[in-house]
Amino acid sequence: MEAFTSLTAIAIPFDQVDVDTDQIIPARFLRKHRSDPDYASFLFNNARYNDDGSEKEDFILNQEKYRHGQIIIADENWGCGSSREAAVYALLANGIRAVIAPSFGDIHYNNGMKNGMLPVRLPIIDCNTLRKQIHEVPGSRVAINLLDQVVVGPEGTNYSFDIDPLHKHCMVNGLDDISLTLEHEEALGAYEKKRQIEAPWLY
Repeated sequence: MEAFTSLTAIAIPFDQVDVDTDQIIPARFLRKHRSDPDYASFLFNNARYNDDGSEKEDFILNQEKYRHGQIIIADENWGCGSSREAAVYALLANGIRAVIAPSFGDIHYNNGMKNGMLPVRLPIIDCNTLRKQIHEVPGSRVAINLLDQVVVGPEGTNYSFDIDPLHKHCMVNGLDDISLTLEHEEALGAYEKKRQIEAPWLY
C-alpha cells in the first residue's frame, strides 16, 4: 500500500453524523473490481448523482472548491455499518487519503489503516471547529503530520492525536498485512529450517 507520512491538502467538511459504509459505497457496487474505470463514481453514488448520472450540485464533493479535496473532516461515527472494505477503496479512488473524525466504526477504521487511508481521531469540539473554519473559507487546506502525530488547521492551530504504534509503523512504511509479515521473513525461514530438523515427519 502507499505509505503515509504527511499530507497538506484541501479539506472537505462533512457535517452528517453516522455516515455508514452503505452510503459511502452502495451495496450494488460491491461486485465491481477496483480496476473498473468508473470505480471513483461509486463513492456516495446515491447522494452524489441523479438517476440520469448527472451530478447533484448541492452535494459537497460536487462543489468546485472541494472537488479535489483529499482530507475529510467528519462528524461522529464515520464509517459505521457493514464491514465492507470497498468503502475505503472508493475513498482512495477519489484521492481521499485521510478522514478526521471524533469517532469511527471500528472495522472501517482498521480497513483504512490496512489500505493506506489514515483515520484520525480528534475530539468533537476540534472537528466542529475545523469544519466551521473550512465552511467559512471553502478550499482551505489542512495538514497532517503522522510522524509528529499532529493536525494543523487552516488558521495554524495544532491538534495532537493518538495512534497505535503498530498502525503508525505500517502507515509510515506502507506495510499491508503481508508486507508486515515479510519483515520477519529471515526469522520465519530460520524457524522452518529448525522445525525440519526437529520434526522431519511434518515435511
